[in-house]
Amino acid sequence: MAEMAVSLAVDHLLPLLKGEANLLKGIHKEFADIKDELESIQAFLKDADRRAVAEGENTDEGVKTWVKQAREAAFRIEDIIDEYLIYVGKKPHDPGCVVSLNKIAHLIKTLIPRHRIASEIRDIKSHVRGIRERSETYSFERGSSSSGGSQNVKWHDPRIASLFVEEAELVGFEKPRDKLIGLLVEGPEERTVISVVGMGGQGKTTLANRVFNNPKVTCHFDFQAWITVSQSYSVDELLRNLLQKLGTEKEETIEMDQEALIKETRNCLQQKRYVVVFDDVWNPHFWDVIQFALLDNKNGSRILITTRKEDVAMSCKKFSSVHVHMLEPLSHEKSLELFYKKTFQHDFNGRCPDDLVEISCEIVEKCKGLPLAIVCIGGLLCSKGISTALEWKRFCNNLSSELGNNSSINKILGFSYDDLPYYLKPCLLYFGMYPEDYAVRSKRLIRQWIAEGFVKYEKGKTLEEVGQQYLRELVGRSLVQARSFTIDGKVSVCQVHDLTREMILEKCKYLRFCEYIGEDSELVSSGGITRRQSLKTTSYVSMENIEGSHVRTLFFFFSDIKPIFSTSWVEELPKKYKLLKVLHFETAYKWFFFPKSLGNFMHLKYLSFEYLPIDSLPKSIGNLQNLESLNISGTLIRILPKEIYKLRKLRYLSGTLLKLIQMKDGIEGMTSLQTLKKVSITYDDRFELITRELEKLRQLRSLSLIDIATEHENALCSLLNQMQHLEELCIGFGLFFGGVIDLSLVSSPPKFLWKLRLELKLNKLPEWVQELPNLAKLTLRWCELIEDPLKSLKNLQNLMYLDIGFEAYVGESLHFQGEFQNLKELNLSRLDNLNSIVIEKGAMSSLERLTFYSLFLLKTVPIGIHNLEKLQVFQVEGEMSAEFLDNIAPDGGQDRWIIQHVPYVSIDAQVMETKP
Repeated sequence: MAEMAVSLAVDHLLPLLKGEANLLKGIHKEFADIKDELESIQAFLKDADRRAVAEGENTDEGVKTWVKQAREAAFRIEDIIDEYLIYVGKKPHDPGCVVSLNKIAHLIKTLIPRHRIASEIRDIKSHVRGIRERSETYSFERGSSSSGGSQNVKWHDPRIASLFVEEAELVGFEKPRDKLIGLLVEGPEERTVISVVGMGGQGKTTLANRVFNNPKVTCHFDFQAWITVSQSYSVDELLRNLLQKLGTEKEETIEMDQEALIKETRNCLQQKRYVVVFDDVWNPHFWDVIQFALLDNKNGSRILITTRKEDVAMSCKKFSSVHVHMLEPLSHEKSLELFYKKTFQHDFNGRCPDDLVEISCEIVEKCKGLPLAIVCIGGLLCSKGISTALEWKRFCNNLSSELGNNSSINKILGFSYDDLPYYLKPCLLYFGMYPEDYAVRSKRLIRQWIAEGFVKYEKGKTLEEVGQQYLRELVGRSLVQARSFTIDGKVSVCQVHDLTREMILEKCKYLRFCEYIGEDSELVSSGGITRRQSLKTTSYVSMENIEGSHVRTLFFFFSDIKPIFSTSWVEELPKKYKLLKVLHFETAYKWFFFPKSLGNFMHLKYLSFEYLPIDSLPKSIGNLQNLESLNISGTLIRILPKEIYKLRKLRYLSGTLLKLIQMKDGIEGMTSLQTLKKVSITYDDRFELITRELEKLRQLRSLSLIDIATEHENALCSLLNQMQHLEELCIGFGLFFGGVIDLSLVSSPPKFLWKLRLELKLNKLPEWVQELPNLAKLTLRWCELIEDPLKSLKNLQNLMYLDIGFEAYVGESLHFQGEFQNLKELNLSRLDNLNSIVIEKGAMSSLERLTFYSLFLLKTVPIGIHNLEKLQVFQVEGEMSAEFLDNIAPDGGQDRWIIQHVPYVSIDAQVMETKP
């Protein structure tokens, strides 16, 4: 019967099939032609960018128009290529006689889209021909200009890599720094507001940060908090942030209204001498409400505000004692000092050669004493590697043509952008997708760059390594600010300065790169086709009226507890944005769900539901054949649909307490997987079956397993013997504490491991750990080691970070001898029996940071701490003994002199009042 039905259907639709076959044949040929056309247009756009840099504002208007039209044509071609792959390139693949029926059904279902695609291809080809004819009118030729512009600069990776250092310390702030410190720690007992006022890029935040972290300040106050405000802010969110810094759990503040938040903040600050910094305040009414939360407890508390607007500073006078400090531009001498520090940080021993002094003065003069401008220009010169007076003169002339008679920071930053290599420009513009003052994790940012196609393959390097190289270059040019670094010197968290972001948004608008829609109705609209959209809004009207058919990247940032979407809008999302490649959701407090049609995003490469309250993914996720990165960390998802094993291109998978039991018969097929995080191994899981499949994932570099129990011991050790390419490994009890795990059965550990985290009961550290040649970062928790672990770890020559805590060691003393020469950071926490630490001369000679947390029995500072000559930070937190705190008290502690050589000593003043 089935065969007869197929036969009748085929006979009836035979004319249709023949016509469609002819149409498809034509489409395939035109599709190949239009792909070639796209490559040509992209090459022309690259040349156009280079020419625009060379000619600056002198670029012919006709050329600008042609470039605008060519860019939009490229967008249209990209869209039609992706639609072709959905409706024409995809074929039914069912077995047996069902093939014919499926083919007929597929042809009928896609009939209208295929005709539309064929018509669109013909229309685009005609449009491109017209653009090409107009371009010939303006004689737009390929090739570089001979004007000596920046396109002739040669880039050398080794030099760029050498620029990856922390931002040059700004100069000229010594007097205002000392003045502000005095205002904070001296003066009346009444609560006082201190405002630092200056234009963007003048160093307000840098100055406030130095004051905030000065030892005199940290030791004077019981409580410190740094809160970034910015243009778009919510008083409720600021108060929640402050309460979390005071130790209140985030969940406890979610349901509080503003009145409750104010009362709770006042209650927490009642007995404390506090200092709170509010950075980047714009609204003159900011203090109207905040002042009620920060009560005046007549205890010498202080509030420090940084702002660009003088009226913000003056508005506080209605309610409080106020000091206003106006920042002045740097003097010519200080400007030169900063310029030299940044430009010659790696050459000429930091000094300016005599033949470059005059031209340096000319360049610095154009920066008008603005630190950000000086740092940007200095970083640009340093990265270019030019050193002759003639090259500098050409650079200065080009700079002059850019700035004209109206020098401005935007033009200076724009000049730095224009000087970027073509491959770095979209990477910088991508920061326009993030809200103001947003600090982004570099690993996430690089995964997004990869999904966008910005990161190009380089022989001998992973895409992630190339992406990190790109980020280093942007940091080295002072266009991106590194907020923190990993222990091996890579950027961990980064952001862009407010002014840099303003420049980026202007570029995004002109280039139609993206549009950002904020809660304050900020809209940077590119007009016409928009490739990327970022929304930080809860307005249904705004979101439902946004055009999405051309969008490839969609970001959502949720910052409050209001309902996020209407149900109908969510249901329409896969249909409205069907060509998406990147989809990122971040933080929603109310319940959230995603429609079953998630699998309609055929081209999706990056998907993140980070910290959304969702508990499942639809089965259709198995249709996302191009997905490379899936982040569901912080969600309630525990069991993944078994269809996920179809994602052959998936490289990154991160969740929270994930169970793989559904995937035990398919995970081995996910051969591209490089990162697998937070996998839970519970007692009822058939772990031995899963490990056999995990062993086959030869690309896996990072693995995190939790809820390990004694019965998993053999399977776990067998797995580690097979996974020779692992670089990061975490093994832990998680929520299910079990018995002792014997890891000595591992006979062939992953020799490339550089990061290891063990959070399980061992009793004895396995010998293979001390034989890991590349281990740089080691964390031990809950191990209950009886013997001093330092004896086993002393041969780890490359160890840079060591964290021993939470009963990882149950002995009474730790003895650091002449080893650990490369160790930079040491953390010791909750070692309840520890009462003695000895540091011999020559041990930990590179240590820069030492942290103690809740070492109850420790009475004195470590013997030999004065031997740590490179120690920069000594931090004491948690519940320490009263004797220890008395001994290192800044006002007469008998051991205080031993740590006088440490520039930054931080003692939790609240803990100083704690008695055992």
